[in-house]
Amino acid sequence: MNLPPSLPSADTNADALDATPVQGIDEGERSRALSTEGATPPGHVPGYELQRRLGEGSFGSVWLARELKTGKQVAIKFYTHRRGLDWSLLSREVEKLAVLYTSRNIVELLDVGWDHEPPYFVMEYLQSGSLADRLQSGVLTVDESTQIARDIARALVHAHSSGILHCDLKPANVLLDGNGDARLGDFGQSRLTTEQSPALGTLFYMAPEQAVTDGVPDARWDVYALGALMYQMLTGSPPYRTDDAKGRIEQADSLESRLTAYRLVLRTSPPPSRHRQVAGVDRRLAKIIDQCLEQDANLRIKSPQVVLDLLDQRDALRAKRPLVALGFLGPVLFLIAVYWIANTVIPSVVETAEKNLINRALASDIISARILAASVQQELQVRQDTLASVADLPAVREVIRRSSELSRDELIRDLVRAAGSPLETAPAPPEVERREASDAEREEMSGKAGPGPVDVVVALMQKTRDKELYEKRTPDESWFITDQRGRQVLRLPLTENTIGKQFHWRDYFHGQGRELDPEIEIDSVSIRQVPGISAAFQSRATDQYMVAISVPVWDESHKEVIGILASTIHLTDLLKQWEVRIRSLEEPLEKEGHSQSDPDPTHHRFLALADTRGGEVRLLDHPWMTPQNLGKISDAELESTDSPLRMVTPFDSVLLEEHWSTEYADPLARRDPDFAGQWLAAAAPVGNTGWIAVVQERRDVALKPVDELRRVFVRAGFSAICVFSLLLGLLWYLIHRASN
Repeated sequence: MNLPPSLPSADTNADALDATPVQGIDEGERSRALSTEGATPPGHVPGYELQRRLGEGSFGSVWLARELKTGKQVAIKFYTHRRGLDWSLLSREVEKLAVLYTSRNIVELLDVGWDHEPPYFVMEYLQSGSLADRLQSGVLTVDESTQIARDIARALVHAHSSGILHCDLKPANVLLDGNGDARLGDFGQSRLTTEQSPALGTLFYMAPEQAVTDGVPDARWDVYALGALMYQMLTGSPPYRTDDAKGRIEQADSLESRLTAYRLVLRTSPPPSRHRQVAGVDRRLAKIIDQCLEQDANLRIKSPQVVLDLLDQRDALRAKRPLVALGFLGPVLFLIAVYWIANTVIPSVVETAEKNLINRALASDIISARILAASVQQELQVRQDTLASVADLPAVREVIRRSSELSRDELIRDLVRAAGSPLETAPAPPEVERREASDAEREEMSGKAGPGPVDVVVALMQKTRDKELYEKRTPDESWFITDQRGRQVLRLPLTENTIGKQFHWRDYFHGQGRELDPEIEIDSVSIRQVPGISAAFQSRATDQYMVAISVPVWDESHKEVIGILASTIHLTDLLKQWEVRIRSLEEPLEKEGHSQSDPDPTHHRFLALADTRGGEVRLLDHPWMTPQNLGKISDAELESTDSPLRMVTPFDSVLLEEHWSTEYADPLARRDPDFAGQWLAAAAPVGNTGWIAVVQERRDVALKPVDELRRVFVRAGFSAICVFSLLLGLLWYLIHRASN
């Protein structure tokens, strides 16, 4: 191939900076968007048949042609814009392609037509188009990107070794052949390594030190552009290119201003990092790209050869992975085998021990719950039988009958007089003056008529209380009598101003299983006909739950109920004697398994009582339910659906149906962290009261021996893993040394 003697040299107009082109932000896109159909060929080229236009650029167009002799397809570049044609640009590109034609990674120059109108040169045709075209359809894979980067690096190494710097590396200047291999073309902005004239490339591919009008060509310019290409192939856009950055640059009205704005964008923007988020980009590849994109040229990779070497080293390390993996595989397979044995035997041993401990603990809890339920039922029955025997006494009927003739003050006076005997234990109500009985009253009380009905009933009540204390049973909180219209006619101890008031709305009177509206008419309420236990209600003094045990008082013919005899008791007091027995069973466990720093040991195993009537499960007694804690709960919160005393699933679905649970969640954990965690729980129904007695203990306390066994296995396994890891590390080091 002969170059015409009139071809301008590469240094022509080198100092004419205005003639040195700089590719704008969107100019490449606009060029590729030009229509390629229906255009008239710029001229006839001997020996070639022009077929269609491939693209349009700033200085001309590129056409697909067929060589008539061989039928080979080629690309012909016409310089049709002669008025603005920079002959130094044309000569520079042709000269560089002529020198570099031996490289497989550089577009081959086939022919030049200087005396043609317009001038042209013929290059090999690469049917896959440019890298810019390829990127239009999306980002490349990591393997595709590194392969193209390696091809470009080889082309740059060949060019640099021939003393040529490309200076305008970008996707449009990289062509792809049918195999996907990359070829570097368009050396219009290239410079010799000995040249001092500046060369401006394309924005966002130029190194910051290149973006000046007096820059000295440097091999590191091409390294920066190569890094930008790799970044774009992986992420879809070159580094630093954003809408904001483009806007700031496009606002400049001169070349100097645009270059200054470009350098400012690079300097003030954070380092590009999107490539590190791409799947498959390993640490070494990311570091290569980062080093190529260093804004400080002194910190940047020095040459494309170094980039190529680093990519080769990365490939070599990746190629060694199977060898390293093989070195790991044997020990790891051994470790897996050991782990499989340990993972099948040890969990089986631990699981068996855990099941045995849980079964043993639950068996004890179930027995305790049944004993508790039966004991509570028996205690309630004994108290109910006692009331029934008293209710059948004539004195009780007499008290009820004569009360209809007495006013409230007279009822209170009789009660104070009767309670003024040595058997009295309760003080008189605030509004009644307390006094000793007079001699006349004592004489009347000890007369022939004997004690009155009130005296008899009060004496029986006091006798029953003394008997309960003697037998170390919880004494009743109170005894009281109401007539058949719900009017209270007697109560001991007389601690509240309740005598003479109506209580027909209370459950102990009508037996409907719930309290009614206090304003309800007496005629719409029927008096209880059978003995029973009332719905639980809260004490005004302690806020704890109480119940009333009530029996009807029949007339002599047993045809009409004339009143109600009842007693009340705190449920906490009712369970107290059984709580002591549970505590005695727990003491050895506390001494062996818990320190002083543990949560309250009395909360490791305890009793609770719940009411299942009314379509919900509600706690009646629990260690947390002290007067101090209950006093902090408002009435509105207590009655809300989110009340801390309402049970929640899985209590309803497991404990109620199965009567035991291995993963019971205490509902009061929402209030007190001492009750958080999982519990073992057993429940038993308390007769026909609708209550259930619950015995619960901490799961972790019951399983503490298993946890200790598990810790022994874990410590032994950890020690074995540490020793094995050291041996594996030594083996890996030896394999690494051998592979190097």
